[in-house]
Amino acid sequence: MRIAIGSDHRGFALKETIVPLLEELGHEHVDLGCHDQNPVDYPDVAVEVAQAVVNGQADCGVLICGTGVGMGITANKVPGVRAAICSDPTTAKLARQHNNANILCMGGGVIGEWQAKEIIQAYLSADFEGGRHSRRIDKIHSVEGRFRVQRTPSNE
Repeated sequence: MRIAIGSDHRGFALKETIVPLLEELGHEHVDLGCHDQNPVDYPDVAVEVAQAVVNGQADCGVLICGTGVGMGITANKVPGVRAAICSDPTTAKLARQHNNANILCMGGGVIGEWQAKEIIQAYLSADFEGGRHSRRIDKIHSVEGRFRVQRTPSNE
């Protein structure tokens, strides 16, 4: 599997511990930043990873910021992304099985290295179950189409 991975400065250290695990599990990865602990804006990295997943340059993505929330909110703005913010292995597994989550978001400031590794393994070892869940994913996509709007400073 090819995995796009990205973090902001608060998630950088955790990202650096995840990359060797991805390799150990036999996955290819593309690191879309950041590349050190200098401050960066998480939306920039989230969009890069989200676009890589939606455009087929990666099979799925992993995003890490302080809590996972900012990355998740931003990634979910990209049509076709189903980013799940997970802080435990069960949620990560079910996000993949039931929601066909294509991006996993985690918080480097809220989970430790061992927990992050368990979350990654649960997420990557799970498969979308389809069936009744497919109907729900279709509904999510229809919501994206209905509420797509042009944002301007006056309506934000």
